[in-house]
Amino acid sequence: MFDSIGWGEIVVLALAALFIFGPERLPSLAKDAATGLKKVREAITGVRGQLHDTLGDDFDHLRDVDLRQYHPKTFIRQQLLADDDDTPVRRGSATGSTGVAASASAGRVRPSEMTRSRDSATPPPFDADAT
Repeated sequence: MFDSIGWGEIVVLALAALFIFGPERLPSLAKDAATGLKKVREAITGVRGQLHDTLGDDFDHLRDVDLRQYHPKTFIRQQLLADDDDTPVRRGSATGSTGVAASASAGRVRPSEMTRSRDSATPPPFDADAT
């Protein structure tokens, strides 16, 4: 959460707190902040224990779930950059030269085959799912 805060920023914040609250009140405020932080940690630990007791051992596998993998950027990156073992499905016009069909079934289409000439009377391939 605070990965970008360095020692310089911490010193500036400490000096600002010293000037704002004064040297008399600063130790008591630090003590109160530490006590509040301990109470928050105990409350979180208690809630975690209650949740574990309530859910039981059936949901132990949920502890190992990494929620960061469901972040939209991570999900899209995995989907776009993942190596697929399946051969890609080529959609479009089924009428074409046999070289294109053979190359498509092998999972490769050469650029020269993709730019093949077609009859001007034939409409271009149309994919209803893409529109």
